[in-house]
Amino acid sequence: MQERQEDRRRRAELSIQKKYRKPIWNKFVGGLRDYGMLRDGDRVAVCISGGKDSMLLAKCMQLLQRFSPTRFELVNLVMDPGYSPENRARIEENAALLDLPVTIVENRLFEAAASAEKSPCYLCARMRRGALHDAAKEAGCNKIALGHHYNDVIETFLMNLFNEGRLGCFSPKSYLSRKDLWLIRPLVFA
Repeated sequence: MQERQEDRRRRAELSIQKKYRKPIWNKFVGGLRDYGMLRDGDRVAVCISGGKDSMLLAKCMQLLQRFSPTRFELVNLVMDPGYSPENRARIEENAALLDLPVTIVENRLFEAAASAEKSPCYLCARMRRGALHDAAKEAGCNKIALGHHYNDVIETFLMNLFNEGRLGCFSPKSYLSRKDLWLIRPLVFA
C-alpha cells in the first residue's frame, strides 16, 4: 500500500516536470520570475481549497522549493469552513497522497454566512479570506499563494466588464497593507 502510494506521488511529480512542463511548470516558474514573487527567506502560506488548482499550486511550490536556489519555507493551509466529514477526508487523503503536509484551519464560516440575509456567498468569501490572512500571519508567513490561473484572469476580467462595466482584473502580486502580507498567484500564466 505504502509503495503504491509512493509510486503515485512520484508519477504526479514527474508529470508536472515532464509531461506538463510547457503548459504548467514553465508558466508557473515564468509567473514567479516575471513578477518577482519569491525571495530568499520568504515564508509562504499556500492556500489549499481542496480543488485541483490549489493542490497543483501546492505541489508546484513544493517541487520548486526542492530544486530552486531561492531558499523559502512553505506552510500549506486548508480552510475548513464547515465541510462535511467526507469532503474534509477527501482533501486530507489527496494531500497525503501528494505528500503535502497541511495545517487545517477550522471555523464555522458556512454557518455564519448561511444566517446572513443578503449575499451569503460574498460574506463567506470575505470571512474566508480574512481567516486565511490571520492564519498565515499566525504561522509567521509574509506571503500567501493562491491557485488562480489564466482562465480565472479571463473570467474575472469578463465578470468585471459585464457586471460592473469596468476594465479590470486582480493583480498577480499585490500587497495587503492592513495585514502586512503579499498575495501572489504563481499560476497566473498557466
